[in-house]
Parts: sequence; structure tokens; C-alpha cells
Amino acid sequence: MPDPVLHEDRLDYTPVARSVTLARRRTARLVTESGHPALAGDAALVVSELMTNALLHGSLRDRLIRVRITLTGSTLRVEVSDPRGERLPRPRAVEDADQFGRGLLLVGALADSWGVVPRTVGKTVYAEWDLTGRSDLPMGARK
Repeated sequence: MPDPVLHEDRLDYTPVARSVTLARRRTARLVTESGHPALAGDAALVVSELMTNALLHGSLRDRLIRVRITLTGSTLRVEVSDPRGERLPRPRAVEDADQFGRGLLLVGALADSWGVVPRTVGKTVYAEWDLTGRSDLPMGARK
């Protein structure tokens, strides 16, 4: 049986560059307010990378990009959903001189796990952090 959701936040963004900044700031604030300030920077950076990928590779004009943040007793999960299900993200090899292509490598380094889930229309890319055993948990949420 999965952990019950303690907190959930969803917000849809227009596919414009400014939305990346807005989503990053909102994520940092919400993760901090949920009692996990040590994860706020990593979660915000991951959302920024996933939003940028959605904007560059997954967006369609007049279709929104959704960011969802969920917190259970054991997991923090961030998700970015876009309408382009046929364009799945995958890490790629990059050279030192390459300016782009490191976003998913960064996501993989910062989060405990990440993946892609197909949707009826589009896809959701998620990243998760395991909260069990973390010292920054609020007292009531420690296992």
C-alpha cells in the first residue's frame, strides 16, 4: 500500500521561458515550506531542467505544461507533464565543448530516481527523492 499523500501542488504554465523561472521559484518555496529546506535547491533545479526540456522539446502552442509536486511520508516527487508523448527524454553522451545536453544527467545526479510515464496525451517526466532516514525531516514525519 503506497504512502498517503501529505501534500500535493499542481500548477499549469504557459509554454514560455518565464514559466521556467516561475516553476523553479514555486518549487523551492513549496519544498521549503513542506519541511525539507535541504532539498529545496535540488528540487528547484530539477524542475527547472525538466521545464526547460518540456519547453524546448515537448511543448505545443496553446497547450500548457503542468508541474506537480507531491510529498508522502517517504518520498518527495516532482513531475513535469507536456503534450508531446512521442518525444521521450533520454540522457545522451556529451563532449566537453557541448553547450547543451546535460540536463538529464543533472537530474539523475540530484534526484534518487527519475523516469517517464506516458499519458493519454503527452508524457510526464518525474524525479523522486527518498525521504526515509533523512535528518532534515520534521519530527512528526520521521520513521
